[in-house]
Amino acid sequence: MTVHVARFHVLQLACFVLFAVRLAGAQAAATDYSAMYSFLRDGEFVQVTVEDQGRVTGFVSRYGDSESDRGVFLDHFFKSGKLDGNHLTFTTETVHGVAFEFRGTVERGGGKSRSDEAYYVLKGILIETLTDETKKTSSRSREVALRSFPQDMAAPPADGK
Repeated sequence: MTVHVARFHVLQLACFVLFAVRLAGAQAAATDYSAMYSFLRDGEFVQVTVEDQGRVTGFVSRYGDSESDRGVFLDHFFKSGKLDGNHLTFTTETVHGVAFEFRGTVERGGGKSRSDEAYYVLKGILIETLTDETKKTSSRSREVALRSFPQDMAAPPADGK
């Protein structure tokens, strides 16, 4: 009986280790989506950082559109963000009366490696919510495909040169 109990515990431990390895691999793959992605216009971007348990942080950096901020870079930090598998959602804070919400997926793009543009693509619906001076709110949605920027794959030398 003792031998059977010991074998059972060894089997239990092996299953636990296998589960932990698979979970670690899945989490590593999820954090792989952390990158800078294109936004609506040239020069604008979204920074996405996948943290523990699918929590997503980041920001949208875009040019202002109103008379008072035209041409100025505005950063909309994520108010909330989540990654579940490859399903990504985020909502930004409101800046100068504008906020964004994204609902979509992270997919492999045409890039051959992470050092290529569009290795990953965020595909989905982007909702832009506008609030004017009288607090009237309007929104518009559009389908987007936001391409990851090339990432420098070379690590700096150990001596810093």
